[in-house]
Amino acid sequence: MPAKQNTKDTGHKQAAISLLVLIFAASVLGVYLIAGTVLISKDGVFYTKRARELSDYSAVTGRKDAPGYPFLIFAAHEFAAMLTHDSSLSGWIYSAQSITLLFRLLALIPLYFIGQLLVGGRKSFYAMLILILLPHPAKMSCEVTREWPYILFLAAGFLCLLMGARRGKWWTFGLAGLCAGLGYWIRPECAQLVIYGFMWLTLCMFRPGVGKISRSRSLAALASLFVAFALPALPYIKYTGHIISPNATHVFKMISHNTTPHRTDVRENDADGADCYAARIVPADIAKALGEIFSSIGENLMWFFMPALLIGFYYRLQHGAKLEERFLITVFVLMNLSLMVCRYCYIEAHISNRWTLPLVAFTVFYICDGLHVIENRLSSMFKFGSLKGQKSQLGLILLLIGITICLPKLLRPAGIDKRGFRIAAAWLKNNTDRQDIIAVPDIRISFYAEREGLLYSDSIPGKAKYVVRIAKGEGDELSSDRIGQKEYSVEVDTRKKSKKRVVIYHRPEKGLL
Repeated sequence: MPAKQNTKDTGHKQAAISLLVLIFAASVLGVYLIAGTVLISKDGVFYTKRARELSDYSAVTGRKDAPGYPFLIFAAHEFAAMLTHDSSLSGWIYSAQSITLLFRLLALIPLYFIGQLLVGGRKSFYAMLILILLPHPAKMSCEVTREWPYILFLAAGFLCLLMGARRGKWWTFGLAGLCAGLGYWIRPECAQLVIYGFMWLTLCMFRPGVGKISRSRSLAALASLFVAFALPALPYIKYTGHIISPNATHVFKMISHNTTPHRTDVRENDADGADCYAARIVPADIAKALGEIFSSIGENLMWFFMPALLIGFYYRLQHGAKLEERFLITVFVLMNLSLMVCRYCYIEAHISNRWTLPLVAFTVFYICDGLHVIENRLSSMFKFGSLKGQKSQLGLILLLIGITICLPKLLRPAGIDKRGFRIAAAWLKNNTDRQDIIAVPDIRISFYAEREGLLYSDSIPGKAKYVVRIAKGEGDELSSDRIGQKEYSVEVDTRKKSKKRVVIYHRPEKGLL
């Protein structure tokens, strides 16, 4: 008994040390990326504006978009303002980036323990290290996007489900429901945890002996799952006035009518309508969606780790994975693939690297298994490590090669290729009146200029006093004099001499196209 307790204490100590190392590495990298950010994403502009609107409750009640992430930004800014008394735009941006980084650091904790339960502590540590150093997931921690807060609640709830399924603890399903309800405020897709819990408990009730939980405890677990989810979810429903997101409502409506669906070319965070066009869902569309998803996952994994993940995932599910792992991981992958396919076919014909991040974060543990399989195969083929019984270090070498491939893109500041946007925004801020309206091709220009911006593509809004264009070259720049008087221009990418330039025009009082 004492030996078993010592082993348990040693395991806890190793887990604590591993987490401290991972959190420290992610913190240093996150601070570096935040400090070097030149330009946040368009989504970041949206969420920052929503957060600034939260100071007026009457202006935001009844909105259809999930308010959880903007509220986190608002709370972080209020806390920072008490310490620094800074209410500038940069203060809002740094607050948003900091809260995103904080949630990324917190998300590493449940993700590490999920990996520990699935593949062991050592492999989970290396998997989390890979996830920290992958460029796209890392840069999402310095962006103003809700992916990492969403993943925190999703991972915490998934960990509770996994522990409940493996150890037969009914109350952990209640914790999973609570995590799902809290994550519901960030992204409604977090409700998928309730579906996984319901499916597993139903399986346990109808097939006794499948899990370590009895039929009576399964009923108690099911009740706690739904009640705990409802506690935070009901206020959300009252606040927004709907149970599921407008995008999901649109998809269900198209499917239920069994008619030609209309894909809305609109961002997920934009509840207003946009241009619609017909897009009949056919097997070819599903194939294209799966191809885009595969490509996005490959980009997130820098393609180098993609073969190892696929090999490791297949190998683990075929050899060594327990029933609860095979069940929960499989339904997780299928559910998230289905959500993205529906989004691609019915809403937006595009798959962002942000949308595939949960799939990467929840399957990254299998990379180590994949590297081990590749190492064994290559060692047997080329007799690596056969001399004097030495163990091959090929797996570690492959891991180091992958990390080395990640570093150049990882250390590149976000938005560095569009520094001209910030320079043009600074010119507008210093040379226009606060009430001036700016027509912009990219909303980030007017956002950083702290002016009201009107987004346009072809026709320029008549009430815009200044117009910003992206000129493809000098000829294109000069041919646009009909817009108004050219006031300023700068290269889009200031690091190298490029043809693309940001050009600012001042329109005459009655100068309409």
